[in-house]
Amino acid sequence: MKQIFFLLIASICLISCAHDEVAHNGKIKIVTTTQMIKDVVENIGGDKVEVISLMGPGVDPHLYKATQGDLEKLSNADIIFYNGLHLEGKMQNVFERMSKTKSVVAVAQDIKEDDLILLAQKGDEVVHDPHIWHSVGLWSNVIFPIKNTLIEFDKDSTNRIGYEVMAKMYWNDLKYLDDETRATIAKIPKEQRLLITSHDAFNYYGRDYDIEVKGLQGISTVAEVGIKDVTEMVDLLVKRKVKAVFVESSVPKKPLEAVIQGCKQKGHAITIGGTLYSDAMGNNDTEEGTYIGMIKYNTNTIYKALN
Repeated sequence: MKQIFFLLIASICLISCAHDEVAHNGKIKIVTTTQMIKDVVENIGGDKVEVISLMGPGVDPHLYKATQGDLEKLSNADIIFYNGLHLEGKMQNVFERMSKTKSVVAVAQDIKEDDLILLAQKGDEVVHDPHIWHSVGLWSNVIFPIKNTLIEFDKDSTNRIGYEVMAKMYWNDLKYLDDETRATIAKIPKEQRLLITSHDAFNYYGRDYDIEVKGLQGISTVAEVGIKDVTEMVDLLVKRKVKAVFVESSVPKKPLEAVIQGCKQKGHAITIGGTLYSDAMGNNDTEEGTYIGMIKYNTNTIYKALN
């Protein structure tokens, strides 16, 4: 009987060790909210990570609510990365619950408050523009909390060196992209640098790359577009003789079409200069399905339409 008992204990130990070995050799399971964050994690983590983005192409993060399937993915993840700055406002309670059992990291956490665009302040409550990825220089800051979280989770010293190297390489890529974007927008004559979009997602882009930005809608797409918003935008476009406006991949274009029609009625012809990626990237199998590709696509689209 004792022999059977010891054999049983030995078997359990072997199974447990085998499970630990699989867990150790397997990839780190990571869930991100947006595609932009997913792309950074994959660039730093390489083949050591398995990353799922809850929000795919064309998804508006301002309106997004976690599904039952999302909750299962979040529960099974080793690490969760989200933007922060109230971008995923409807998921904040979920993140707070999950943080009790695993690493839940807001990638914007290390960005200095002085570098953020202030939207509103009421007492101690401060609201900043969450669309930080449209400033390539600002977005570079999210590399560090992601890298540090991977290093803290992964105890393999060899992998840790890899994360450091990959992070440095990606930071250099973003530095080049930042310079390239600034140079391209600078080629547009100053008086023609007016970027009109569906909602105010491009304020960081405008600030960093010296182009005036106006959105038909506010920072969040939760608010509805009113007749007054459309009328004021039409008056601005007619007065400034703007040639083109831009729709967004994650925002309905109907309100902006009403603006175009309003301009037409006032004798000012205006066209849709293209579709910009504001709150979501493109499909995974396209250039716009990467962060760098998305910024390049947006910049080239703006340049061609306004130049």
